[in-house]
Amino acid sequence: MVTVVIPFAGVEGKTRLHGAQRTRRDLSLAMLGDVLSAALAVGAVRVVTADPDGAELARDAGVELVGDPGGGQGAAVEGALAGLEPGAILIVNADVPCALPADLRALLAATPAGGIALAEALDGTTNALSLPAADVFAPLYGSDSAARFRARAETLGLQAVSAALPNLIEDVDTIEDLRRLHLRLGPRSQTCLANLPAEALR
Repeated sequence: MVTVVIPFAGVEGKTRLHGAQRTRRDLSLAMLGDVLSAALAVGAVRVVTADPDGAELARDAGVELVGDPGGGQGAAVEGALAGLEPGAILIVNADVPCALPADLRALLAATPAGGIALAEALDGTTNALSLPAADVFAPLYGSDSAARFRARAETLGLQAVSAALPNLIEDVDTIEDLRRLHLRLGPRSQTCLANLPAEALR
């Protein structure tokens, strides 16, 4: 059984997305919903969040909810990984709304036996990770995190590969990102973007 972990920081985790909190909330939740849909087609899903709206969305989707202990994305993922039995694990950010089930399966297929695979964003951060077991993870997120995840795998004697999967490489930080990717966005994000008033797109 594959377990997919999705950390969701909530509206405050996307301050560059839009100046208006309500718009950030709607877009963040739409993106989370699209990532959730892709993940549910692949395996069991755990959403880790302290955001009430994100938690409600996770419960409505019927997935396991884990409380965010605070301390950033790394600590959140560690909390979600606690107690997992060894087995294939995907950790997927909530801001990759172009992701399809096929992309997540492709990341799994690219994973070397016992090793890791990652989807590296254009800025060198990490949008998705495929791990053989929870104890391979370390909280290494942030600037140039992809290089740090590869280096950690090397210290553990594990092979690490970067998977060139455009729908996982492209994350969303700004309205401009959403507009650029609009034809590839999941249905919730597309609808949310289409329903924004014109002034919100400036």
